[in-house]
Amino acid sequence: MSLDNFIPEIWSAALLVNLRDNLVYGQLANRDYQGDISAFGDTVRINNIGQVTVGNYTKNTDMTAAQTLDSAQSVLTIDQSKYFNFQIDDVDQAQQNPTVMSAAMTEAAYALARTADDFMASLYTDIANNVGSQASPVALTLPSAVTPVLAFDNLVSLEVQLDQNNVPDVSRWVVVPPFFLGLLELDQRFTSFGTPANVVNRTVGYNAIGQVSGLTVYKSNRVPVNGTVFKVISGHSMAWSFADQVSEVEAYRPHLRFADAMKGLHLYGGKVVRPEQLAILHCTRPTGI
Repeated sequence: MSLDNFIPEIWSAALLVNLRDNLVYGQLANRDYQGDISAFGDTVRINNIGQVTVGNYTKNTDMTAAQTLDSAQSVLTIDQSKYFNFQIDDVDQAQQNPTVMSAAMTEAAYALARTADDFMASLYTDIANNVGSQASPVALTLPSAVTPVLAFDNLVSLEVQLDQNNVPDVSRWVVVPPFFLGLLELDQRFTSFGTPANVVNRTVGYNAIGQVSGLTVYKSNRVPVNGTVFKVISGHSMAWSFADQVSEVEAYRPHLRFADAMKGLHLYGGKVVRPEQLAILHCTRPTGI
């Protein structure tokens, strides 16, 4: 690869597209506070307005004095700084497909996405609503007439948690590990009644795998697990924020090597801003699946 033909803006943009295509948790967070991120430690200040009081109006009677609204402020800090740095020896380039650098960049984007998703998933500790707990997780089992403790039922429990906290009905989601999807596919309510929803559920898209109650179900291998307890997170994108930027992508020739090298820097941060808008199912994986 000739460094004379390298255009940093093109590589940087391509990397960011690949990165976001591979995110699951990062895609389900809002980017309302993306702002201008340029350096590690940048902050975004988020203002929250308190509730407005509603009173009874009586004709020909003065209302109470105008309410002074409360406000609170939280800070989203860009406190994650990850890099990649790889090289391709000139001898290897001569013997391999000329698109090897492009393939390597795609792999770098996926690796960064995987790391960012792990970070966003780790924010489950800030979630307010729980079904089960770390100490007493829900013991999922294979569907049977004798033991009707099903994955489907527990997703409905998450839906109820969100209803109780007035989470908007539209655009609710849940992220499950692959074994959880297997349990859903063994449940007739998810796949076998022939309803339009069942037909959709049998058409697997990119990460999104269908609907349970009012939740769009996504699958991911990045679902956090503590020991044997999985953390199945559900909610609405307004609940948490993610901001990121690929701030540097640079091609260079390493000193003392005949090789082309590429390095890049990914800056990002995330925050749960409305913990009541998220719910989490603590569960264990059943034997046999």
